[in-house]
Amino acid sequence: MRKFSFEVLNEQEFRAFAEASPQSNFQQTVEMANLRRMHGMDVDFVGMREDGEIKAGAVFATHHAPMATFCSVISGPLCDYDDDELVAEFLRALARFAKKKGAVHLDIAPNQRYRVRDDHGEALPESEGGAPDKRMIRNIEQAGYEHGGFVRGYTSTVRWRFAKDMTGIGDESELLKSYSKRTQWSIKRARSMGVHVREIGVDELDTFARIEQQTAERRHFEFRGPQYFKQFAQCFGERARFVLAEIDTAEYQRSMQRKADDLRALVDGLEAKIAQRETTKLRRRLNEESSNLAAANKRLAEANELVEKGDLIPAAASMFVLGPREVVYLFSGSVEEYKPFYASALIQHEAMLRYCVQGVEPFGHVNLYDFYGIDGIFDDPDDEGRGVLEFKQGFNGYVVEMPGDFMKVLRPVTYRAQRLAHKLLGR
Repeated sequence: MRKFSFEVLNEQEFRAFAEASPQSNFQQTVEMANLRRMHGMDVDFVGMREDGEIKAGAVFATHHAPMATFCSVISGPLCDYDDDELVAEFLRALARFAKKKGAVHLDIAPNQRYRVRDDHGEALPESEGGAPDKRMIRNIEQAGYEHGGFVRGYTSTVRWRFAKDMTGIGDESELLKSYSKRTQWSIKRARSMGVHVREIGVDELDTFARIEQQTAERRHFEFRGPQYFKQFAQCFGERARFVLAEIDTAEYQRSMQRKADDLRALVDGLEAKIAQRETTKLRRRLNEESSNLAAANKRLAEANELVEKGDLIPAAASMFVLGPREVVYLFSGSVEEYKPFYASALIQHEAMLRYCVQGVEPFGHVNLYDFYGIDGIFDDPDDEGRGVLEFKQGFNGYVVEMPGDFMKVLRPVTYRAQRLAHKLLGR
């Protein structure tokens, strides 16, 4: 007979357990616990011991909402979901702990893959991890939790993710070759147009937040505000990296001038040859290069105008969270006007190169790059998330389907009253 002991852990105990867990993720960290406390939540580190060893753990948050208190474990708990007895004991203990906190319900969202799919959403063979983890679902439901379903679309808990396996990629050349031809071109194009990527500190987070806000307004998603990013940086320290892509306008102008000059010389040479002896082939080539020259002159004129706006112009920004098992691309934004500079693609490439391939201390080379959320809709070309999906697909990764949300209702009468109130208020 196995003996388990549920207890509140101290910060050091939880950190050591979480960092060694196969399900380690930034949501289940001491750093995220501190951030949630800043936002008014009560947070506990809890765990289940067996023979003195911590076998399961969680960052356990209590939310004091206006209408009722509820508890949550986001991207957790950290637990072996194939261990039937451990899952049952731990999840029931979590429910009892939540009820003592006065919670109406407890929400969890395990950070264990339900199914792995190819980059177009098709299930992979069982030998490649494509079999659904039905045992995990069964074990959680048998502990009294109701599954929220295999939903698609953007949800508060990220159920569909896009990831890239970085195993075996040793340098930038190999990394570039791992992308689609179109994405390789985009990255080279960005560099040829004077785009450079650099990390920024807290003193420049207002620039990051401004780009993020513009993107949120354009795409109709929630903007968390500059204070949130500053708090995130404060709590996560070196694990949070803010990256800015800028256009060096003078470099861009010089590049466009060289292209225009080269094309002008080419067109002049073709015209000279035609003056001596015209052929259909030469005339066709002249028409083609004349068209290219007109386009180059247009870009040069745009470059000249851009120089007047400043030396360095922010075009895109992203935030990454580093960890021992994965690098997560968590937030991003771009300036619509500068979309033709492909700054967002260059940021992704530089992040994978710096944080995964080259690695940073103390993590070194990291084998998983998590592009994070997609909406899980693959068969609708008009879907609002199509552009995000196609952008991420260009880096040649794969889709991870997560199990989603589970809820344990602890006070049924209060819960039903709460649901009715939400319905009446139109929430």
